[in-house]
Amino acid sequence: MKDKFANAFRGVKYAFLDHSIRLQMVLALCAVCAGVILKLESMEWAAVIICIGGVLTAEILNTCIEKVCDMYDSHPNEKIAVIKDLGAGAVLCMSLAALITALIILFRHIF
Repeated sequence: MKDKFANAFRGVKYAFLDHSIRLQMVLALCAVCAGVILKLESMEWAAVIICIGGVLTAEILNTCIEKVCDMYDSHPNEKIAVIKDLGAGAVLCMSLAALITALIILFRHIF
């Protein structure tokens, strides 16, 4: 059990080396700061945390897909490009869901 947690924490450490994931972490920190300023209620915090977790998870999985594809074939490959685009699309879908959630929460507090 200890090894599983060690592996997981090592994976998170590797994730932070990726530029895209670091960018998502900065945006997550901005969301948390906005939540503190707006004094979010517990259910709103739950939505924010779920969105942050979803976006980070999608970004980490997309990074995994890209690294596996690059190991398989480092030359331009149309099929691999489609696979990478699908991974990026998953991140976009989760990011848009998070954005819409944020707008709903912000609208309630601002107006």
